[in-house]
Amino acid sequence: MKNLTGTLFLLLVLAACSTDSPVMPRQDLDQRIALDFRKNEQQIRKELSRFFPVLTDSQMRAWESDGRLEMRLLNGEKAYFRYAVNNLFRIDSEARKVRDSLIPPSEDPLDSIRLENTGNILNRHISGTPAEKLRITFEFKVTVDADATPDGETIRCWLPFPADAAPRQTAVTLLESSKGFVKKSRPGAVHSSLYYELRAKHGEPTTFSYRASFNIAGQWFDPSILLSGNRSPIPKDLRKFTVEVPPQLIFSDRVRHLADSLTGNETNPYRIIRNFYYWIDGHIPWASALEYSIMDSIPDYVLKYRHGDCGMVTFLMLSMARYKGIPARWQSGWMLHPGEENLHDWCELWFRETGWIPLDMSFGLQNTENSALKEFYITGIDSYRLIINDGFAGSFDPPKRFFRSEPYDFQRGEIEWKGGNLYFNQWDYQLNVVSIEKLD
Repeated sequence: MKNLTGTLFLLLVLAACSTDSPVMPRQDLDQRIALDFRKNEQQIRKELSRFFPVLTDSQMRAWESDGRLEMRLLNGEKAYFRYAVNNLFRIDSEARKVRDSLIPPSEDPLDSIRLENTGNILNRHISGTPAEKLRITFEFKVTVDADATPDGETIRCWLPFPADAAPRQTAVTLLESSKGFVKKSRPGAVHSSLYYELRAKHGEPTTFSYRASFNIAGQWFDPSILLSGNRSPIPKDLRKFTVEVPPQLIFSDRVRHLADSLTGNETNPYRIIRNFYYWIDGHIPWASALEYSIMDSIPDYVLKYRHGDCGMVTFLMLSMARYKGIPARWQSGWMLHPGEENLHDWCELWFRETGWIPLDMSFGLQNTENSALKEFYITGIDSYRLIINDGFAGSFDPPKRFFRSEPYDFQRGEIEWKGGNLYFNQWDYQLNVVSIEKLD
């Protein structure tokens, strides 16, 4: 996407996907785009000059033409995505070779953390022992900028909170909360949240925070049990997980063509999902994402530009799975691997032999000769998770009055006042893990 074509479509479909709020005002959409595409060509060339001291116009245009160096025309001027240079090295193998020759890559500590934890889960499964439980205590805080609203106005805030998501996540406990706490979302809400109200004070930031703890366990299913060929009908109450939910869960021409090409004559649901997983892992590198609210269709974006973050590849996997009649649903929250805490998205798929099983698309195939460990994330999930959302684009309790900052996911929070929504550039969020205790 190099311009604002498709914006009207985006506005219409976004209105349908969020039951809480009306259509995003055009000025808000323009502001969000401008915040994401806030670098000019001079700034981009300066960032690249360390690696490409002689950078030709033709090379810049080549990178721009297919989205490797992401750019849009805003008010007739070139505007580049704020992470365009970092993404170029993630997406383009030749550019990455140049960078790595000057800055040799180091091992990612997350890889060893995941291998150790998933190996432990597999070994326990083989021995007939349940995966170990962790008791995680953490603090979450949102700080609204001073004078983001007029003095005395009520700020409404929804903070993400651990969901009751048995069997993996249980024993959720709110330990303490800051002033302004009003209520917790109802059981079974798509977005688990704590709702607050506080009056703004002139010249002072407004803070909302809480401390909580929960039990979490990893989970893995042996793929061999998914090969039975059971073709019993999908229960009626699960058929809603096989349909499109535009604009981000779709059966577009690109999605259908890819899914059909990877499936061939295969009818076994697990083998179909495994084919999808291997293709996405091998063809779609991780890259920093635009804010989801400014993208028309995430699955088509991923297939057109051949990159995406965890949520983007999850929307693609969900779309292809549902297109093939395999029930699939969104799940998300945070990854809490020590020293690697971050927002994260994954999903669950339903198989006749097991019911719902987790799948993490962006964690991909692990670097090991052990085939079960390599493919762990196709039918399993590690222990370092905080589950907040059991779906996407749901309602809040109480409902939001204005269009959300993130209309699909919910990991950072949502804030508004009577004058409108407060976007991400008007406040900061922070999650701090206090302790991780092994329970068995």
